Amino acid sequence: MQGPFNRSGKKKPMGEINVVPFIDVMLVLLVIFMITAPMLTQGVQVDLPQVSSEPIDTQDSDPIIISVDREGGYFITLGEDSTSVSLEQMSERVAAILQRRPGTPVMVRGDRSVQYGQIVLLMSTLQRSGVANVGLLSEPPQDG
Repeated sequence: MQGPFNRSGKKKPMGEINVVPFIDVMLVLLVIFMITAPMLTQGVQVDLPQVSSEPIDTQDSDPIIISVDREGGYFITLGEDSTSVSLEQMSERVAAILQRRPGTPVMVRGDRSVQYGQIVLLMSTLQRSGVANVGLLSEPPQDG
């Protein structure tokens, strides 16, 4: 019976595939994906338009308009009434309005110089207040 060596003293090539390194790589990838998957699902749910936008029909009720000015101050507008509020006060007022009048549209208007993170914080706070959908207000481009 011959061993793993042939007559010249060299080792014979194996005809079997060593799957242990392949399994190790797969387990490492599995752990990496398990760790990174929860990080990929964070964010604020926003329904983006699929086509060019058109004016929103709000004839049924006045929308709640949350504005963020250049300095980062929050303002809540309902009809003609506009008041300056903190983020916590805004959350409480929006929740109260939605309890009295469910289905009231909520719009966000932000100054172009406001940091994106502040708008995301506002939208996250609105989501915790029970707002299902948030509209973003913009001005049409001016020709010139």
